Amino acid sequence: MEVMRQCNANPGRGGYKMSLEAGRRLLSVRQQVSDLFGGPSVDHVVFCQNVTMALNMAIHGLVRKGDHVLISSMEHNAVYRPVTHLAEQGLITVSVIPADNRGVTDPQDIRKLIRPQTRLMVVSHASNVCGTIFPLREAAAIAREQGVTVVVDTAQTAGVLPLDMETDGIDVLAFTGHKHLLGPTGTGGFVINDQTAQRMRPLLQGGTGSVSHLATQPEFLPDKFECGTMNTVGLAGLGAGIQYLNETGVDNERRREQRLTQRLLEGLADLPRLILYGPRSVEHRTGTIAFNVEGIDNGELCYVLDEAFSIMGRPGLHCSPLGHQTLGTLPEGTMRFSVGTTTTDEEVDYVLASMQEIVETMD
Repeated sequence: MEVMRQCNANPGRGGYKMSLEAGRRLLSVRQQVSDLFGGPSVDHVVFCQNVTMALNMAIHGLVRKGDHVLISSMEHNAVYRPVTHLAEQGLITVSVIPADNRGVTDPQDIRKLIRPQTRLMVVSHASNVCGTIFPLREAAAIAREQGVTVVVDTAQTAGVLPLDMETDGIDVLAFTGHKHLLGPTGTGGFVINDQTAQRMRPLLQGGTGSVSHLATQPEFLPDKFECGTMNTVGLAGLGAGIQYLNETGVDNERRREQRLTQRLLEGLADLPRLILYGPRSVEHRTGTIAFNVEGIDNGELCYVLDEAFSIMGRPGLHCSPLGHQTLGTLPEGTMRFSVGTTTTDEEVDYVLASMQEIVETMD
C-alpha cells in the first residue's frame, strides 16, 4: 500500500521523482534477493511472473539443438513439460535421474547418465509432493566437473533452507515469491551467474527503458532478460517478506518447520490405514507431507477436511506425475499437508484430532 500511494509509477521509464523512487525500491529488492541466495551481484537478479516462467526462460534460453538434458524423477511440471516439449520437437534428449520410492536420489547415479552431449541439469531442490530434499551440493559438484550447467528450482526451499549459489554449485537459481519468501502471488525470478548469463538467450524481447535506439535486446543484465512494465507493487511485497525472514532467520524457520513436521508425521503415522510417503527423518525432508488413507478417496478426504473442519489440503497429482510415478501413487495421487510459516502446535494437534475422527467415521 505504501508503494501504491507513494511511488506507483513505472521504474526506469521516467525522470520524475515517483519513477525514480520506484526504481530505487526495485533495486533494493534485487539486493535483498542477491544477498539471500549469495548471488554474484545485484544486476544478476532477474524478476518475472513466477518460478515456472523463470524455469522456462532458463531451459529455452540455455539448450541448443542436439543437447542432452538431465532432470530428477521428482520434477514438477514446471520442468517436466518444457523439456518434454523440446524433446518431442526433436531438439533435445532427456534422461531422468532415478530415485527410490521415497523420492531419495543417489547423486552417484548422475555419473552414469552424463554423456558428451549433456549440457544441462535441471532439478527441484525438494519435492512439492512429499518433501524429499534432493542432494543438491553433491549432485551439482558431479555435474559441474563434467561441464554441465546446473539449474535449480527452489520453489519448495527458498526461505526455509539456506541457499548459496557458489557453495551449492548453482548456475541458475529459480525462485517463487509466494511460498516461504512470504511475498504476493505473481512474483518470482532467477539469479544467474555471469558465465551462464552470457550463454543464455532471452526468451522475451521488448522495451527495457535502456538503449532504446537499438532494435535488439540489450546484452547487459538484468535488461537482457527483463522487458515490459515490472510488478513493482508485488516485488515490494516480496521485499517485505524477505526482510521478515532476515529478521527471524532462515535457520530458525528451518528448525521450527522441522519441529512441527516431526509432530505431524508422528501423529499421522499412528492413525490406522494411513500410508505416509517420503523420508521419515525431518533432516531429509521439508514440511510437505504426502499420504493416503486406505479405503478413502483423497479428493473426498480433502472435501471433508475443508467442509467439516476448515482444514486446507490438496489431493491428486500436485502437477507432478513424474513424482507420483516414482512414489508408486499413480493414478490416484495423494493427499498433501504442508507446514507453513504461521502454523502452530495447536493447529497441528487440531489436524491430527480431525484426521482421527475422519478415519474412524469414513469406513
